[in-house]
Amino acid sequence: MTHIKFAWSALGGDPALASRVSTVERPGALEARLPVRELARACVGVCALAAAALGALRAGLAGVPAVRVDDGAVATAFVSERHLLIDGRAPVNFAPLSRFWRTGDGWVRTHANYPHHRARLLGALGLGGDASVEDVAALLAERSAHEVEDVVYGAGGLAVALRTAREWAAHAQGATVAARPLVVRERPDAAPARVLPPVRTARTGAGAAPMLPAAGLRVLDLTRVIAGPVATRTLALLGAEVLRVDPPGLPELADQHADTGFGKRSAAVDLAADRKTFEELLAAADVVVTGYRPGALDRFGLSPEALAERRPGLVVAQLSAWGGGPWGGRRGFDSLVQVATGIAAIEGSDERPGALPAQALDHGTGYLLAAAVLRALTEQAHDGGSRVVRLALARTAAWLTGVGADGAGGAGAVTGTGGADGPDGRDGAGAAYRRPDAWLGETDSAIGRLRYARSPVAFTGGPTDWTRPPGPWGADAPRWHRPND
Repeated sequence: MTHIKFAWSALGGDPALASRVSTVERPGALEARLPVRELARACVGVCALAAAALGALRAGLAGVPAVRVDDGAVATAFVSERHLLIDGRAPVNFAPLSRFWRTGDGWVRTHANYPHHRARLLGALGLGGDASVEDVAALLAERSAHEVEDVVYGAGGLAVALRTAREWAAHAQGATVAARPLVVRERPDAAPARVLPPVRTARTGAGAAPMLPAAGLRVLDLTRVIAGPVATRTLALLGAEVLRVDPPGLPELADQHADTGFGKRSAAVDLAADRKTFEELLAAADVVVTGYRPGALDRFGLSPEALAERRPGLVVAQLSAWGGGPWGGRRGFDSLVQVATGIAAIEGSDERPGALPAQALDHGTGYLLAAAVLRALTEQAHDGGSRVVRLALARTAAWLTGVGADGAGGAGAVTGTGGADGPDGRDGAGAAYRRPDAWLGETDSAIGRLRYARSPVAFTGGPTDWTRPPGPWGADAPRWHRPND
């Protein structure tokens, strides 16, 4: 319960409400040396609690519905990309060049799932586009890990040298991250209080309908990869109309989109050439969620401050890998943050780095991000004001490892035996993964027959599944569908 109380406090929630959360514990779920199960449980729990509290406000309930967090559902959802099947086919979650590499003095991890990142990695190393894993391995074995990190990042690619937690704490970026709160919450103006129309309480029996705390709200989704899309698919589960917008020349990986696209529509908009369309979407949006590097969208007038100025009363949720500081402008992914912050060293051995049993920084931060949006909407109904919330994968990592200015919610005792993700080690699954059928669903869609992980966000009277499956990436018109009542 300590982790739940810490996360709920970071979101600005009423401490008394934390008692509304109960847990179904399942030993073996998300086994690791670090308390991954406790972190995952807390992230999902506070997300469900924020949803239940907003729903109670909108439905006029005297009390907040009870929240139930099942370790099995959480563990299954935190590896949703591994459970996904598309017409019986399992996706490939890590490309061959996304892996650990032995260097002349240690280890480095690269990320090259996207074609442009692969090209930049190989270009930085002076290798051709047809280079093999063996070619890269031979070259990196002669270089230093920190040299590779600098050269690849200098070319716009992604590579991070393995660091211990102590080395990260002494690094300028590690110190920056440790000094910031888990959730940065800002109120840039004094816009009038948000008027939220009532929502219906859940009905039972034939034709039952759940209570949808985010019904009628419009969410503009400018995120990619996992953490941001997990947040927005959760808001879609809760009734929000979510429209994901991507640049037409930078498509999302198809399998990744299939995993995180539930409940949403997907459109392609060129922000440089078609600002009119975007401004029309923004003018009717309630929430904007961004998942690009800090400053990357500023040239389009999409900084949180600029968005709130043009749309007073907006909630802007900003997600990044590194959370500002010297590395604030660098690209980053969960696997790389694990390597930089000491997690890979903790979960590994003397012979080889390890990894968490799930991309828990991505998934955990995604549920925290959704919770922060729901909390901001609840606060607006009382106090008004535009709201800006900021989260970072590296700050979630600091919470997991017990490093942070607040000193709360840290790692505590070793809880398991370690795990690994991707192509570098065992599944790290635990008992809850091996029999996940209770937490999986199947549906037909325009991209095929899908097997998928259901959402672990659960509260009394709340929804249990999405109302629409993902469609093809970029196939929807860039416009809002539901009336904003």
